[in-house]
Amino acid sequence: MASGAKSNPQLRRAVCYSNGDKKQTSGGTTTSPSVIVIGGGMAGVSAARALHDASIQVMLLESRDRLGGRVYTDYSFGFPIDLGASWLHGVCKENPLAPLIGRLGLPLYRTSGDNSVLYDHDLESYALFDMDGKQVPQDLVTKVGEVFENLLKETDKVREEFSEDMSITRAFSIVFERNPELRLEGVAHKVLQWYLCRMEGWFAADADTISLKCWDQEELLPGGHGLMVRGYLPVINTLAKGLDIRLGHRVTKIARQYNGVHVTIEDGSTFVADAAVVAVPLGVLKAKSISFEPKLPNWKEEAIDDLGVGIENKIVLHFEKVFWPNVEFLGVVAETSYCCSYFLNLHKATGHSVLVYMPAGQLAKDIEKMSDEEAANFAFMQLKKILPDASSPIQYLVSRWGSDVNTLGSYSYDMVGKPHDLYEKLRVPVDNLFFAGEATSADFPGSVHGAFSTGMMAAEDCRMRVLERYGELDLFEPVMGEEAMSIPLLISRI
Repeated sequence: MASGAKSNPQLRRAVCYSNGDKKQTSGGTTTSPSVIVIGGGMAGVSAARALHDASIQVMLLESRDRLGGRVYTDYSFGFPIDLGASWLHGVCKENPLAPLIGRLGLPLYRTSGDNSVLYDHDLESYALFDMDGKQVPQDLVTKVGEVFENLLKETDKVREEFSEDMSITRAFSIVFERNPELRLEGVAHKVLQWYLCRMEGWFAADADTISLKCWDQEELLPGGHGLMVRGYLPVINTLAKGLDIRLGHRVTKIARQYNGVHVTIEDGSTFVADAAVVAVPLGVLKAKSISFEPKLPNWKEEAIDDLGVGIENKIVLHFEKVFWPNVEFLGVVAETSYCCSYFLNLHKATGHSVLVYMPAGQLAKDIEKMSDEEAANFAFMQLKKILPDASSPIQYLVSRWGSDVNTLGSYSYDMVGKPHDLYEKLRVPVDNLFFAGEATSADFPGSVHGAFSTGMMAAEDCRMRVLERYGELDLFEPVMGEEAMSIPLLISRI
């Protein structure tokens, strides 16, 4: 797969100080405050950018041979396809990423307004089919959507009554017991399962693991959701310009001392700085792929252990020509949410004859056990169920966020019985270690703008810390990013 970051000569020529060799004066004392950023996703790159712009000596270590992390724009079809993050959630000037996307002139295709029960798509933009290839009447889809919204409202009452947490699945079963009239039969029941399947896709997790108490605690910005038509990589590359970036540097150990941090990579090389920003995915922290010396405090380890990390993948099918309806999503309805599925129609937004199959939760885990060819064939067979005359794809791409050692999951979510403040606990610094990433964002978990804003916050906290140590802290200096210029976003809805 092609990667735009890989061919950037800037990334390979970077010079840094390692094994204790920091910039020194003739008297032998270090003069330049320095920070190591670990992880080259949106959070890490935004932190490194902010620190660099604040005249801090910064080096970014990334385990992959490309930048972006869970932002991965692939160009092997001859046009950009995002295999990871692809939406701006909240198309509005309040979104922390909006000024940057606006300045770059990157177009967005709005896939929903503020009020979508399905979070990132509007009801009128669907074509749902049963397994026999019969399209579900649109009025039934709308009616079941209203039932789904009522079910969620009824679960609010359950939440208020029960002191202990429970899963969304259990809450639904209590609601059905109390309100038998909300039970649906036949095709309507299958459509309801499809709505549940879409909800599971939003959290990248199965409903029986999602917390009733916390599922709606994140802040949804106004403006609906916009698909990044040209992909997210231009944002990453813009932020990374001119930075000291080391690709293929997998960190294995972070040792913190009162006067600095020692960061060791796989080949044994060690890099030294005053502080570090840890911006690796939650799945990597959970796997303990990086050892901390001394070990992280118990409250931090518990936050890492207790936050959920879900899986959502993309199987991208490129066709010779379009043979499907001109809607944003094609859906397959079934008896259980596990058997339901959906395809994002990229042709509507980008003009390319591409469908993206998006399995989440247990289904995504099961598909990751297949080869790429088997996975692409599985997705195509789902399509054939609803469109029997579908022609075979000419190319395909398959993501594997759950088994990729650099991520070990797609994004975070609230698990049953665990408090929502875990995101904040994960963000809180430990001595001179600062933490960033979507899983450290209490307001915007699981989102690119959440990752971006936590990178900026970690950079500002880190800057204050190292400048305080050097006696250079100026409390009247404007906070980083304060003067960001607001430029309108380019949005279409055809």
